[in-house]
Amino acid sequence: MSQKQDYYQLLGVERSANPDEIRRAYRKLAREYHPDVSEHPDAESRFKEINEAYQVLSNAEKRALYDRFGHAGPGNAGFGFDFGFRDPFDIFEQVFGGQGGFGFRSSRRSGPRRGADLRYDLGITFDEAVFGCKKEIEVVRRESCPECKGSGAEPGTTPLRCSECNGQGQVRRVQHSLLGSFVNVTPCPKCQGSGEVISIPCRHCEGTGKVHTKRRLTVNIPAGVDHGTQIRLAGEGEAGERGGPPGNLYVVLEVEPHPHFRRRNNDLLLELGINVAQAALGTEVTIPTLEGQDTFEIPAGTQTGKVFRLRGRGVPQLRGSGRGDLLILTRVETPTKLSREQKELFRQLAATLNGETITEVKEPTFLDRLRDVFGL
Repeated sequence: MSQKQDYYQLLGVERSANPDEIRRAYRKLAREYHPDVSEHPDAESRFKEINEAYQVLSNAEKRALYDRFGHAGPGNAGFGFDFGFRDPFDIFEQVFGGQGGFGFRSSRRSGPRRGADLRYDLGITFDEAVFGCKKEIEVVRRESCPECKGSGAEPGTTPLRCSECNGQGQVRRVQHSLLGSFVNVTPCPKCQGSGEVISIPCRHCEGTGKVHTKRRLTVNIPAGVDHGTQIRLAGEGEAGERGGPPGNLYVVLEVEPHPHFRRRNNDLLLELGINVAQAALGTEVTIPTLEGQDTFEIPAGTQTGKVFRLRGRGVPQLRGSGRGDLLILTRVETPTKLSREQKELFRQLAATLNGETITEVKEPTFLDRLRDVFGL
């Protein structure tokens, strides 16, 4: 028979260690060698030894006997598992407050559980996203049954204590091995951890405690939202389990594209096509804005790619004050179909202009950079 290791060495503490030091050492080693999470080949035997050492050293009377007589104990009584030791998993759950860090639960029944979150995709127009609006939506969600109040039992009856787990909500199965006995604690398969079974299910919800209900809700959409913005409606999700709070409803916005504007953050881009005469001589044109039609002065000599900025004419800030800008990107369009008279006029113009071609490579224009930014 192999000699047992010294309990102080097992826990890695000095013989003069106080109870807090012993407890901390045990917590560290128990987490490391717990059979459910440890990858050590001898985790079960190590876990058993660690718990044996802790049960002795954490008890003042047993520790005093151990310090005096060692493993033999007075009269060779010994300190083995036949000397009043409890299940190591009971010790483990007690020290770790019933949680253990590995999903164990000390409560006999599953506690309240929060309801599931829901998602609702809502389509809105470009103008509604910019200026904000109110929308009515209809949501189908699971709520507590109004007949049984969420218990799942027929009104006038009550759930019965589960015979499988005796109302504990969990079952304990003992596994015997050469290293000793170990207890595996799992939720009761019959009552799903509730500790109760329904003898007469509610006819309205068929014993589920939940019914599908349609609800009409009002969604306040603030000015400045964009495609993909999520609006959270707290408590408007599905009902919780066993008295838990309801989940949330997340409204995800899908913004329709605008026929004239492209948006980047809070700025708007408007592509404005003008003919060569308007570009050369300058002109006043009508342009669309968020507030409606407006006039804009094109200066003489405007080139393709020239950007004009109208400050404060873009999208309102979603969180804050102020608005973005309206960027007007000009594009000089060359006519492809000309009448005889127009061709003659262009010939006369060409005769007065420099006919040399430009062959040098120029640096990227602002138009090139703008196209990179807006993905034109």
